[in-house]
Amino acid sequence: MDKEITKYKMICTLTFGDIYLQIIIWLIVIFISLATTLALWSSTRQIYALATVGIVLVLSLPFLLFAFVTTLLNNIEFAPIEEEAVNRTSSRNRVKTSQKPAQVTS
Repeated sequence: MDKEITKYKMICTLTFGDIYLQIIIWLIVIFISLATTLALWSSTRQIYALATVGIVLVLSLPFLLFAFVTTLLNNIEFAPIEEEAVNRTSSRNRVKTSQKPAQVTS
């Protein structure tokens, strides 16, 4: 029963271009909510203006975070490491461990 455990490396392919459109749309939503606030701002409707901004922020932030997290998770890949690469890294580790650390003399 010689079962080898396959080693994997994590590769993140996320770029700024992947989330660029999400940021632009969220900024548009924020600016529209601020424009609504300015439109509602009067001496009698100030509380409605502030409530509008608060509701827009509270409702849009979870969607923004969900979009970011799902985009990130969609750009993470697990690729198996080839046997030769594993042997090279393990031989490097053996060489490093066989070396003695420098000692300070006084």
